[in-house]
Amino acid sequence: MFMVGIAGGSGSGKTTFVKKVLNRIGPQKHTGLAILHQDSYYMTTPPEHLRVHGKPNFDHPDAFDWTLLKKHLNKLKQGLRIEVPVYDFKVSQRTQETEPIGPCQAVLVEGIFTLWDADIRSLFDVKIFLHVEADIRFIRRLHRDAKERGRSMDSIIGQYYDTVRPMHHEFIDPTRQFADIVVGEETDIAAEVLSAKVSQIL
Repeated sequence: MFMVGIAGGSGSGKTTFVKKVLNRIGPQKHTGLAILHQDSYYMTTPPEHLRVHGKPNFDHPDAFDWTLLKKHLNKLKQGLRIEVPVYDFKVSQRTQETEPIGPCQAVLVEGIFTLWDADIRSLFDVKIFLHVEADIRFIRRLHRDAKERGRSMDSIIGQYYDTVRPMHHEFIDPTRQFADIVVGEETDIAAEVLSAKVSQIL
């Protein structure tokens, strides 16, 4: 089973990149392909020890349920089915619902810490890091959080300075060294190459 890890800072375009790959592969082959979002594996409730100025820090590695994520990725690698948690971003909690994924022939895993853990990195056949300048990432995050997650502009800016920016420099950007491919803001060529490989697998 073919597994791809796609990492990058918040607002780097990971979801958009995955959509580009899907569009190039075509819907007729999507049945053998699964998309796994690391955001689904936020802890059930935000860890108290990560709070900054009384607010949760969602950009620290400890904010994620690594035990469950590793278990699920290994099961997918073995050709088994998993039940992915559903996370509600508006209330910052995991719900009681799950979504089935697998078995499948290929999986695209995307998230800010996709390349953080060595055991998880070893499962990937291809490791990609999207490297985009900070101002572009911030503007994208501002639009997304306001439109899709009902956040105020002040809260988005405050979170960016308190946790998003410092965590990116301390934890996320250093994982770029583990990537097989580092892609800039223009992702069309990389999406074309990856979609060709995935299509071949499917």
